[in-house]
This record gives sequence, C-alpha cells and structure tokens, in this order.
Amino acid sequence: MKNFLTISSFLFLTLYSCNNSDQPASTDSENDVDAARNFIRAALDGDYKKAKNFVLDDSTNKQSLDLYEWNYNSNMSAEDKKAYKAASIHLLETRQLNDSVTIVQYSNSYKDKKDSLRILRLGGKWLVDLNFTFQKTDPISK
Repeated sequence: MKNFLTISSFLFLTLYSCNNSDQPASTDSENDVDAARNFIRAALDGDYKKAKNFVLDDSTNKQSLDLYEWNYNSNMSAEDKKAYKAASIHLLETRQLNDSVTIVQYSNSYKDKKDSLRILRLGGKWLVDLNFTFQKTDPISK
C-alpha cells in the first residue's frame, strides 16, 4: 500500500508539472526594447512558437516567421543552432520615432551582423513588425 501511494504521488506530481509546462510563459513585454530582446532571444533559441507571441499578428509577419522557422529547421546545422543559442544579444542603438514606434538596431555575439527591428505599440502591447526587415532604408543612419 505504501508503494502504491508513493507511485501515485509521483505520477500525480509528474502529470501536474507536465500540464503546467504546457502553459505559455508570459508573452507581454514591458517596453519596446524588452519586446525586441524577447523576440531576438526566442529566435536565437529556435523557439519560434514563443517568438510568434512577440510579432505583430498579420499574414506577412506570419509568413516571414514561418520562413525563418523553416530555414532554421531545414538548413541550419546543429553546430550553428548551438552557437545561436549560446549567443548574447548586442543592442546597438534604439531610436524612438514616436510614442508607439521604435527602431532597434542589434547584432549577436555569434554573427556580428547588424540588423534592425521595428517595434510597434498596439493596444498597449509592444510587438515586432518583421515587414520592416525587408525595407532597404536604414532609419537609424538618417
């Protein structure tokens, strides 16, 4: 009987922790820079399910994120994935265009390539707009 209770308790705790791990972590960002950092970290970690929570919900952004995820899963080596996960984020410059739009220029320690994200505040929530990534102009250098 004692073994039954021990096993039952163990199974209950295991099931409880599995159910709690399925709940998404907080996807709200405190500010524009936090939104950029949360998105970049999720992308570097290859956690596109989490990254999706920080992106503006429209068809173009969804397609872009799906393409990034496909490339990550299909074309990236295990060594590159490991290096991206270990990489730190370098926030190079932020430029607030107005009270609801910020441009964040960043790189990471693995690939020291500058890139930019546009962060929008919609409905009180800060979100990444990947459409900006494909524009050819660099608003920070202007």
